[in-house]
Amino acid sequence: MTPTLRPGDLLLVRYAAPVRPGALVLACFPDGTLAVKRAVERRTSRTGAPAWWLLSDNPAEGVDSRHRGAITDDAVRAVVLARVWPRPGRPR
Repeated sequence: MTPTLRPGDLLLVRYAAPVRPGALVLACFPDGTLAVKRAVERRTSRTGAPAWWLLSDNPAEGVDSRHRGAITDDAVRAVVLARVWPRPGRPR
């Protein structure tokens, strides 16, 4: 999720929080991978279930809905509230 997040950032998340477009979320992809992605818009999954279209902030790297499809609501585990370490605005 560079440039927004970097490896090693610690995040404060809220489980079962309502998701809004533009929010960073913790999601479980169908292969079991947990990833932080940006929720872009509501869609339906291949099975017709309510889902989110999730994208990486760096489209040249990483895997997101362009590769895996829309992620169902129950697979979106949490909403990122803040980066707690390193503190925003502090050098790493």
